[in-house]
Amino acid sequence: MSSTTAIGIDIGGTGIKGAVVDLSTGTLLSDRVKLPTPKGGRPADIVDTVKDLLKTVSDKAAAPDLPVGICFPAIVKNGHTMSAANVSDKWIGLAAEKLFEKGLGHPIHFVNDADAAGYAESQFGAAKGVPGVVILTTLGTGVGTALLNDGILVPNTELGHLQIDGVDYETRAAYSAKEREDLSWEKWAGRLQKYYSTLEALFSPDLFIVGGGVSKHHQQFLPLLNLKTPIIPAVHRNNAGILGAAALAVKNRA
Repeated sequence: MSSTTAIGIDIGGTGIKGAVVDLSTGTLLSDRVKLPTPKGGRPADIVDTVKDLLKTVSDKAAAPDLPVGICFPAIVKNGHTMSAANVSDKWIGLAAEKLFEKGLGHPIHFVNDADAAGYAESQFGAAKGVPGVVILTTLGTGVGTALLNDGILVPNTELGHLQIDGVDYETRAAYSAKEREDLSWEKWAGRLQKYYSTLEALFSPDLFIVGGGVSKHHQQFLPLLNLKTPIIPAVHRNNAGILGAAALAVKNRA
């Protein structure tokens, strides 16, 4: 297998999934393996689970020495996790990349999960070949964001945490808020309107891309938004983190 092949692993608050990726096409070359995230989300437990998952994926693909990219729900700077979302606070300030490399016995590239999803869309999805400023948002438990300029990723944007109406607005605009408050599509779209209008005023983007599992229901809410910027659903939903992590592992391989 060539340098157009890599393994992507996506660590989330409830599940950890991975597969071998063909980076020339953005398709999976193996079955997607998924394991539950260990309760409490502690570093050592997650490393052990990723080790099991990596062995399963590598064995199935007969591919033990491929580049490995791992994405994670945290700000990632120089291989350190500077925050933690839906996992243990023990991740904050941790040298996570080194921890995984030691635990897996394999060099890896470690990246924020929304950045991985955004990069996947730039290489294989809705942002491919799109010039200018593209903002991808993932609407799920929180609001993750990735900022691209002419296809180049600006890492670690946390635009879900914008203060609007005096609150961290992901608490209002995330899909979890719709579920928690049992909001209609129309009511939720009103909150999204305020959120995306604020992003428009700050960044004057050329395109919004909406990811996360709810994007499969995009017909229910995107047509309700009145924006100057085109807003479209992501192409890759469940596999975006895997694709982006794998692609960034090859891009950043020495």
